[in-house]
Formats: sequence, structure tokens, C-alpha cells
Amino acid sequence: MTKKAQASLKPGLSMRHVLYLGWKLVILVSIILCVLAFVRIQQYSQLTDSSFSTALPRKPRVVSHQFRGDPKIAFMFLVRRSLPLDFLWESFFENVDKAKFSIYIHSEPGFVFDESTTRSAFFFNRQLNNSIKVAWGEASMIEAERLLFEEALQDPANQRFVLLSDSCVPLYNFSYIYKYLTDSPRSFVDRCSLQSKDVTSYTQEEMAERITVGHLNSRHAEVLVDDEIVFPVFRKFCKELMIFVLQRRPPIDPNRKNLKLQKQHNCIPDEHYVQTLLADINHVYYETEFRTEWCSNNSTSVPCFLFARKFSQGAAMRLLSQGVVGNFDVSAILEQPP
Repeated sequence: MTKKAQASLKPGLSMRHVLYLGWKLVILVSIILCVLAFVRIQQYSQLTDSSFSTALPRKPRVVSHQFRGDPKIAFMFLVRRSLPLDFLWESFFENVDKAKFSIYIHSEPGFVFDESTTRSAFFFNRQLNNSIKVAWGEASMIEAERLLFEEALQDPANQRFVLLSDSCVPLYNFSYIYKYLTDSPRSFVDRCSLQSKDVTSYTQEEMAERITVGHLNSRHAEVLVDDEIVFPVFRKFCKELMIFVLQRRPPIDPNRKNLKLQKQHNCIPDEHYVQTLLADINHVYYETEFRTEWCSNNSTSVPCFLFARKFSQGAAMRLLSQGVVGNFDVSAILEQPP
């Protein structure tokens, strides 16, 4: 009788023992996974920190929002090489108090702005000495922008920051733009509204027209330069992709498939980065594609746009001839730099 009872208890004891060992195994595996995850996070953090410090070495700077005095506007040009519309900007800056503006240029490494490369003395030696090689649609464009902001922030008098390309033009004279920007404490950033159209359905040209950086105040410029979270993500995941796309025209050879290898971008780093970075920050004035020609600045209706893109030399000459920007001097255009 006793042997039967003991025999009947063995299966129960065996089951409890199995459950006990199973729970110990689960706990052990969970601890191992947690340790591995922690190590991976630490490695990623060190990687992003080191890559950030390599891309943009920190410079000591004065806290710009504590500046007292007449503010300056930092005009920052991100160009391929030279400035083909320098004659227009010459008229724009002519007879303006130099204490009201600064000029910074990011060009290709080694390119110098002097008498042989530009018609305007305003741009002499205004290039960055630490410029980098830039590729369109790559994170290097963000790095170049951040280098411009970093350099401009070295002067605490710079309180407004305008990022421009080599084909940008001002739509008003300096006095109007200066008052417009310095009268408002806000930053102005243009962005695309995803409610009206799926952003993935925009062409590259449409995205370039719709999503642009506007004008930042000093606080938001510092946020951009000090960012160590959003930029590493853009640099890691915004890549140029090579994909096969279906061609509209039929192939010449009927035996070949109607496919073509084409470069595509899963995002446009330089045109999405600032909007993403400042998305949850107050005191940023956003205009979407539903915008009209008039915006609000300190409860006053004002034109939305101060600058325009994709201007040719002929279009810039027309602006000058109409007296929109400043005094028109045809000799400045005819005198091409050697």
C-alpha cells in the first residue's frame, strides 16, 4: 500500500520539478536578453556620439539669445561652387549698414571667393574653411547646413538666420526684409501638408519646391546645431536607393524587360530634417501648401515669402531692372569674373 502511494506521487513531483526548471530557464533567458539589449543600446549611443562629434566639432560660443543690441541677419549660402547671382546680391547689400548683416558661404572644399571668382566684394573670403564635399539628397547636405549655422552662431549679434542656395533671390529690398524678420520673435518654416496628398506621391521636383527651410531665430538655430538625436537617425536611414522602375516607352528589344535602374531617395534629408527637428517646438510659424500670399506677423498681414528659389540669371536681371531689390547697375552683370 505504501509503495503504491509513493509510486502515485512520483509523477506529481516530476511535473513540479519540470515547471520549476522551466521557470528558471525563462528567467535566465530574459536576463540574458536584457543584458544584450543594454549592451546594444550603449554601443549605438557611443557610435552616434562619436559620429556626431566627427561631423561637427563643438565650438565655444556666447549665448546668443542674451545678446543686447541691434540684431544682425546671417545670410548663409549653401552653393555648389560659385554664386552666379552675385550681381543681384551686390545690389541687395549695397548702401546697407554692415552692422545689420553677416554673410557665410559653404562651397566645395578649397574654393575661395575673391576678385577672380565673384563680382561682389561682399563675398570676398566669406567661405567656410571647414567645408565638406556635399552630395544632393544625402546627409552631407544637413552637415553642411549645420556647419553654416555653427559658424554664424559664433557672432552673438546674429539673431536671425536665413539659409539660401546659389539660385535664391530676395523678393524685397534689405530694409523691408530686415524689419520683417527682426520684428517677429518666431521662426518661419515652410512644410508640406500630408493631409492633402501622400508625401510619397510627390516627385523629386515637387518636394524641392514644397519643402524648404525658412528663417530661424537664434534659439532654434542653437537647437539645430546641438541636435544629437534626429540628425544621426537621418544620416543612418536616409539613403540613396537603386531600384528598378517600369518605363513608359516600350523597349526597343522585345526580348528585354521594360525596366530601368534608377536612383531614388526614401527621404530628402536636407528638406525634411529641420521640419522634423522643430516639429514639437513652440514659436515656429509653419506655412503649408494651403498657404495664401499673405501671412500673419505680429497680428499684421504681411507677404508670406521673402525669398524665391530656382532663379536664372535672366530672371534675376529682370528683378533688378524693375527695381525690386535695389539699384540696377548693368555694368555689374556685364563684367564677368575672369
